[in-house]
Amino acid sequence: MGFVSDPISPHGRGFDAVAMGRGEPGLPSAFTWRGAPYEIDKRLGAWKESQREGGRAGGELYLRRHYYKLRMTDGSVWTVYFVRQPATRRAAKSRWFLYTMEPAEPGNSAPIGTATVNERHRESST
Repeated sequence: MGFVSDPISPHGRGFDAVAMGRGEPGLPSAFTWRGAPYEIDKRLGAWKESQREGGRAGGELYLRRHYYKLRMTDGSVWTVYFVRQPATRRAAKSRWFLYTMEPAEPGNSAPIGTATVNERHRESST
């Protein structure tokens, strides 16, 4: 599929409180995209994007986006990003976006009923 750039809604059983303590967005356990839920199986990578503030003296560098590469439980690989400072107040509700999506390779998706990373963690801690 490639480039998407659609807003997505975070949901699930929890957010990464440790990351939130460092001032980073709390990566949720799932997202809703185009009305369908998608659970995160594994975080494959993360990086940040900074830009200089235009029109200001000194040209300070500001952190703009946090990117995450994720494997979803359906086997697809998503690149999502979180916008730290939305452009407008109306845009404040949409802070997570699906940037790119690579469909699951045939035979590489998780079978229905396979436990996600979050479920396996919960089961091992009981």
